[in-house]
Amino acid sequence: MTPQAVIFDIGNVLIEWQPERYYDRVIGEDARRAMFAEVDLHGMNDHVDRGGDFRDTIYAWADRHPDWAEAIRMWHDNWLELAQPRIDHSVRLLRALRANGVPVFALTNFGIGTWAVATPEFDFLSEFDRTYVSGHMGVIKPEPEIYERVEADCGLPPQALLFTDDKPDNIAAANARGWLTHLFTGSDGWAQRLVVEGLLTTEQAR
Repeated sequence: MTPQAVIFDIGNVLIEWQPERYYDRVIGEDARRAMFAEVDLHGMNDHVDRGGDFRDTIYAWADRHPDWAEAIRMWHDNWLELAQPRIDHSVRLLRALRANGVPVFALTNFGIGTWAVATPEFDFLSEFDRTYVSGHMGVIKPEPEIYERVEADCGLPPQALLFTDDKPDNIAAANARGWLTHLFTGSDGWAQRLVVEGLLTTEQAR
């Protein structure tokens, strides 16, 4: 079956998301390694992605870890510097699919507050036919419920959905639902997959 809709993750598929890289630059790699070993910053971010208040969550985490408080608050105060740059080839693929009449959805672990910050900065975030943001849904990938809710909302069978994500756990959860999947390791490989599926020509996928 030719996919009837294509679903993009956003972090590390359309926008680079490498907080460690930001902190390496700002506080140095040794300090960053020590902070990440001591503080569950990705767990903090998961709480935001589930719908927790962006500022309150991060500032509360900072208050619990006074040795790192200033650096932790940067996760909120300088968030756009953590979420950079856009992955231009992936954006071109998104737009090429839409130009071909292929429905394109987003399925992303993203907070309510971070989404509000990101959408004015990244114009393509408003271009999806359907957008599924974990913070608004109250559930995150790879929990099965989020995939079930996408299916129920879009009305398409699992085998009609082609999904790309950079995290193997998220891909495995989609596979378990019967979705077509592509583990994103770079935009060139994703482009090739879209050509193989007959959704883009080689020229369109450049």
